[in-house]
Amino acid sequence: MSVLAEATSSFVREQLRAPLTLLLLVGIPAFFVLIFAGVLGQFSQALGGTLAAPSATAISAGWAAAFLSGTVGFFMVSSSRAADRRLAAAGLGPRRVALARIGAALVLALTVSAVAFVTLWLRSGIEHPVHAALAIFAFATVYIGVGAVVGAFVTDPLEGSLLVLLVFFLDAFTGPQMTSNSGGLGTFSPTNKAANLLIAAGTGHGSPGGDWIAVAAVVLGGLALALAAFWLAAHTRRV
Repeated sequence: MSVLAEATSSFVREQLRAPLTLLLLVGIPAFFVLIFAGVLGQFSQALGGTLAAPSATAISAGWAAAFLSGTVGFFMVSSSRAADRRLAAAGLGPRRVALARIGAALVLALTVSAVAFVTLWLRSGIEHPVHAALAIFAFATVYIGVGAVVGAFVTDPLEGSLLVLLVFFLDAFTGPQMTSNSGGLGTFSPTNKAANLLIAAGTGHGSPGGDWIAVAAVVLGGLALALAAFWLAAHTRRV
């Protein structure tokens, strides 16, 4: 096993060491798909939106993956900064530490996305499962970037967690079909196109190729930001 693969595996085990983590991986997607979907639907109705129950259920799987991945991304940076700098100084280097961290984050994001996908499938079925799976994973990867960037600049665990949560709620409650204003701030959110894809996949509609291209661009941008944040956290500043 290469040094990079070994470090990635070690980082994954580090995150899964606590029994509570495994419980959250199962419990959070179930909560979002079964309960948060209803909250989204009611909130949409109150704002004059058109988010129907099937759409709310579908998009809630994406939000489950986003919430968990954003949290993982934040704590990977904020709580491991000192350890990552020691690893980098010991010979691994900040570039390989950052690559190992992003690899571990993607493994965890894939796990979270799979649980959210299965929960959605068991709850209501999926008309286009491949499209839905890709859209859910897009939510997760975008929020790896969100969490990692917050972790790079906010060191306090409570403040950083609340900031990730604030971004999450602003994103979720201004998303597609949430309000009567179709051209509001939600159109500029990083998950807007992924949300459209997931709603379409869950309700059996097709998606334009332009949306897929936009989602791919946002995902690559989010991963680039995450990689930069992990590198910055592992980089030892010279005095």
